[in-house]
Amino acid sequence: MIPRYQKILFLLLLVASLAMGAELWHLRERAHQRLLAGENSAPTKAPVIAPAEQATLLVANDADGSLTPQARSLPLPSDPGARARAVLGQLLDLYAAPDAAHHLAGGASGLAQVFLLPIPADAHKAAGELAVVNLTSSFASTHPSGIETESLTILSICGTLRANLPEVTEVRFLIDGQPRATLAGHADLTRTYLTADAVPVAGTAHE
Repeated sequence: MIPRYQKILFLLLLVASLAMGAELWHLRERAHQRLLAGENSAPTKAPVIAPAEQATLLVANDADGSLTPQARSLPLPSDPGARARAVLGQLLDLYAAPDAAHHLAGGASGLAQVFLLPIPADAHKAAGELAVVNLTSSFASTHPSGIETESLTILSICGTLRANLPEVTEVRFLIDGQPRATLAGHADLTRTYLTADAVPVAGTAHE
């Protein structure tokens, strides 16, 4: 038979446990309500939208092998690397259109990154910047094969960089962050391209 004092002690412990559980639940609810109130009262920052500026895209045409400047109003970030990515992304989006004169699949998603690195001056050349254009493997694998069409893509990218970032004098290409022999079997990706070699051969078209 359980002594009377042990029964009383057990009941007291049970009541204390229930009371502590209720208090913990109440504190948890209060903390949750504070969290919700903090989220609701926190100011929401509006996304930063870059101002629209005029950019120049050097657009390729497979029909006649030309590179034609096209002026477009685009939101361009002030950071040079982000600016380079923005103009090249717009160029690739242009090529993804069904009626593009130089059709390439994927659009801006084919561009992974653009890095700008300083080139120190020496006895043979002035200081400038090297743009490292990192394309995706899906862009390379779907790119039409042929020396002319591949060269037009490369020169179009180089010329667009030169038109919008004159300090970029050289360009190197990577595929998924790695060196690659060719773009789609022909155009050499192991060399450094000079942006000065991408010369437009037609008048400027505005849009």
